[in-house]
Amino acid sequence: MFFRLVWLSIRARFGERIQPTDVARTTFRVWPTDLDVLMHMNNGVYLSIMDLGRIDLMARSGAWPRLQKRGYYPVVVSSTITYRRSLEPWQMFIVESAIIGLDDKAGYVEQRFVRDGEVYARAIVKARFLKKSGGTVPMDELAELFGLDPANHPLPEWVHEWSTRAALPTRREPAPSTWEI
Repeated sequence: MFFRLVWLSIRARFGERIQPTDVARTTFRVWPTDLDVLMHMNNGVYLSIMDLGRIDLMARSGAWPRLQKRGYYPVVVSSTITYRRSLEPWQMFIVESAIIGLDDKAGYVEQRFVRDGEVYARAIVKARFLKKSGGTVPMDELAELFGLDPANHPLPEWVHEWSTRAALPTRREPAPSTWEI
């Protein structure tokens, strides 16, 4: 993954510029180190590659340097992914990443794994932005930094419902491991 990050950093610095509201398309290839025992891309690798897709979106749109300058950084709060087809060794594929909405605490990105125009997997990621000095970046400030008008990026209702249902208690609240089967 480290070498992919280095390559992505070079590509982002010299590659095509995009707007934060654009779909970032990032090309990858399935390497032998990405495979599981069934000889297709491991489910966990999808999540790591999604990180790179979001970094590419932020870097090529110019948002990443602005975040770093202010001491802000993103953290994934939750994610969900649906797999449709397997990615096999040596296949090239594109990760499409796009901001799909904001709520009062987080931003949401849809990411798709695409090969030959077909969606192989689709994910939704909820991310919050934190300050290195402590605390959370206010969403109005984040929207301004990304050049987004929250009114033009309403969160789809089903994503809001998923986010609410998937949420865990805050760090200040107990979260006992009890099963209700």
